[in-house]
Formats: sequence, structure tokens, C-alpha cells
Amino acid sequence: MKKTGIILGSVVVLLAVAYMLVGNYFYNYALNADREKEFLEGNPHLEESEAVSAAVAEEAELADEAFKKEHEPSQLNVVSKDKHQLKLNAYYYDQDPSEHKWAIVVHGYTSQAAHMTRYIRNFHEKGYHVLAPDLRGHGESEGDYIGMGWDDRKDMLLWIDEILKTDPEAEIALFGISMGGATVMMTSGEEDLPDNVKVIVEDCGYASVSDVFVYQLDDLFGLPEFPVINAANTLTNIRAGYDLYEASAVDQVAKSETPTLFIHGDSDTFVPFEMLDEVYDAAPVEKEKLIIPGAGHGDAEKVDPVTYWNTVWDFVDNYID
Repeated sequence: MKKTGIILGSVVVLLAVAYMLVGNYFYNYALNADREKEFLEGNPHLEESEAVSAAVAEEAELADEAFKKEHEPSQLNVVSKDKHQLKLNAYYYDQDPSEHKWAIVVHGYTSQAAHMTRYIRNFHEKGYHVLAPDLRGHGESEGDYIGMGWDDRKDMLLWIDEILKTDPEAEIALFGISMGGATVMMTSGEEDLPDNVKVIVEDCGYASVSDVFVYQLDDLFGLPEFPVINAANTLTNIRAGYDLYEASAVDQVAKSETPTLFIHGDSDTFVPFEMLDEVYDAAPVEKEKLIIPGAGHGDAEKVDPVTYWNTVWDFVDNYID
């Protein structure tokens, strides 16, 4: 009997160790900001969409380069209010001081504000002051983990407060792509979101962190949600301090009161196109949906920039003059 107990105890210990090792591996794989994300390299789901026109892309890239030469941003910093006390960075592109239109432009997973010139430029050319933050663990912001938009939603409130200190009359648009899209959707459900935030535009954001991880886990490894995501979630709670299963854009937009434009390419297989309807249907707000045929992940603007920006401005202009 004693021997059986020892064996059972050993099995339990081994399973617990295996559980933690699995969780730690996948935490490092996806959320450790200091580890290279090799699964992104050569990923077929991230190949440039065939519908992208080389001539149109070149013209836009030249305009981006000209904008960067003409506009030198200022750098701003805030410190996160959670236990991590992270110094966070953002770039500010100023506008005429008499102008009260503002946009916060948010990058995606493993990207940074410096890579968002296309979107910064378009908002700036429409007369917006633009703030482009580096999310936790990205660019010049501190942090050894990726917040997937969940912890970042609280940081967004800090950046909004910084804008209001400068311009109490500010009318603010939130714009984000991919993880940035999830970030602005998650921000939309915060109870203390100021009324100055008039409109949100999200491009190819995911429905929830757990859902997108379950999808990627099956796609990359052919593994089931249990026990892998559960183990990764345990380590995320320990090491980053947030819960993958709580990090839901669907739940947040369900509490939103801010008009929102939802954008997705119908050929997106990285953040599945089907997630568009999940977030759109959950939002009890004034809303529109833009689907760009032939666009893969993050390529909607590249595939059809005319439709993209005409739709953005037709929607945003309803709420910010």
C-alpha cells in the first residue's frame, strides 16, 4: 500500500513538472518578449496577399518615406500603473494647435510604432494629432512579456489621459491593426473610458486571446487546447500576471458605447476571417463592417487602399468633425 502511494505521488509530481514545463515552453514561444518568434518567419499565413498591386504599394511606400523625412516626432513616456511599473514609450506627431482631432494608432504583435507610418501618415494628413505608442515589450517600451492587448488596454487609458492634459477638448479616434485592433477593442469596454474617445477603427483584431492561441496551436502543432493552453495560462498568470481566458475582445466590445468600424480581409488565415463576425455581432454600438476581398492578415489597406480609406473617413467623419 505504501509503495502504491509512493508511485502515485511520483506520477503526480511528474505530471505537475511536465505541466509546468509545457506551460513555460509555450509561454516563451508566444509571450516572452525577449524570445525570437521563429514561427512568424516564412509563415504561409503571413505571405503578402496576391491581390496587392506592386505599383500601388510602391507609390504608398514612397509617400511613407517622404512623410518620415518631413515629420520628426516627439517622444513621450508614461509609467504603467500596475505592479510592473513599466516605462512606456510613444511617438507624437503634432498638428496645428487649434486642431482638436487626435488619433492613437496602435501596432500589432512583435511590431512597433515605428512600423505604423502608413496609418500615422493618413491620419496626420487629415489634420489629426497622432500618438503612436509602443506596446509593452515592443519598440522602446519596457516589458519582458507581450500583453496581447489585455494589459495594454489599461496603458491606452494612460495615453488618453496624456492627450487630455494637453488638450481637454480633444476628440479622439482609436485605431489598431491585428494585436493593436484587439487592443482598441479591449479598451472600448473599460468603464472609465473618457467621452473624448469618439470612434474606434479596428483592423483584423482577434476575438479573444485564448481563441487565437487555440487556433494557432492546432495550426502549428496539431495539439489540443487541453492541457497545453491551460498550462500556458498558468505560466502567464505567474509570469505576466494576466489570464489568457479573461483577455476577450468579444466581452469588451459587448460593453462598449463607442461607434466602431470593423475591418478584415476575407483571405486572412492568421487571425481567421470568421472572428470578424464574432466581434461585430457582440458590439451593441453604431457600427459598420468592411471586408476586403483577397486580403490576408494585415493587408486590407495594401490590397484596396482607396476603398479602405474612403470607408474609414466616411465612418470616422460622422463622429469627429
